[in-house]
Amino acid sequence: MKRADYIQALTGSTQVPVKEQSSFFAPSNIALCKYWGKRQKELNLPVNSSLSISLGTAGTKTKLCLSTTDSDEVYLNNHLVSKDHEFYKRIVAYLDLLGTRPSLLIETENNIPTAAGVASSASGFAALVKALNDFFGWQLSLKELSQLARVGSGSASRSIFEGFVSWHAGVCENGSDSFAEPLNVSWPDFRIALIPCNLGPKSVGSTEGMNRTIETSELYAGWPNKVKSDFSKIEHAIYEQDFSSLGPVVESNAMSMHGTMLGAKPPVIYFQDTSLASIVKIHQLRSKGLEIYFTMDAGPNVKIIFLVKDLEKISEYFPDIQIFTPFESTN
Repeated sequence: MKRADYIQALTGSTQVPVKEQSSFFAPSNIALCKYWGKRQKELNLPVNSSLSISLGTAGTKTKLCLSTTDSDEVYLNNHLVSKDHEFYKRIVAYLDLLGTRPSLLIETENNIPTAAGVASSASGFAALVKALNDFFGWQLSLKELSQLARVGSGSASRSIFEGFVSWHAGVCENGSDSFAEPLNVSWPDFRIALIPCNLGPKSVGSTEGMNRTIETSELYAGWPNKVKSDFSKIEHAIYEQDFSSLGPVVESNAMSMHGTMLGAKPPVIYFQDTSLASIVKIHQLRSKGLEIYFTMDAGPNVKIIFLVKDLEKISEYFPDIQIFTPFESTN
């Protein structure tokens, strides 16, 4: 099934606005059990299931309305994006999958770094899909919104929701069983933070890095079984709120993903000196009794997970971190 056919089967082939404008927010998310590899590229169907934690109020707000011109207009963080920019092309290419539609004005604001490995594309496409659903009156379910967002960016399927979210890989080639849903668990003491190693755009995009890894890395063959085992352990630890069991598996999962990248030809390397220095520091602190663990996505920035009881100490050791409270509303 082609992307356009898939999307139009859910939304219809002709789009008529039912509102003057729509505006929605979606949180970014960080995978604790990683998504790395597509079994089918057309619909962004993953090799394995994944599990993430949302970043609360950190993410993307997208507003859209009719354009007053005969073409789409895209703004990113209050700046008009040129039509030859990759960001514009990606957004408009997705909108064109909707079929017959009017020209749109899309205003996107990220309160997280863009294209730096902190899932701005995930929150961006999730916010866009939510706004489109409202603007055109599709009245889709959250499951369907997750599937639509997945076509734009795989991880966006998880950003439709808050808290801990699992994305089911599914087995159907039409994508009907590949969607995300939240875990029915709240962990108010759980914290995640960003260590800013390099917040600029990364040299190798996630899609490029993923494709190169699958196509050229001999180490990737062991990834599906590894991540399947990790998923079960991570999910169980979350439901039990067993942080001591959760942390080591989260770290192992991230390092295994990066290990498959190092086996690519040429290697996909997101680590920088500051990334490695942060990881060494985390290991040293843990050896002294501070329960802190890390994860790292397709980018140089390190994320740490910890419990609120250690917030003061961790803030002292890492004064520049940005701390996220996924379950703030439950406190």
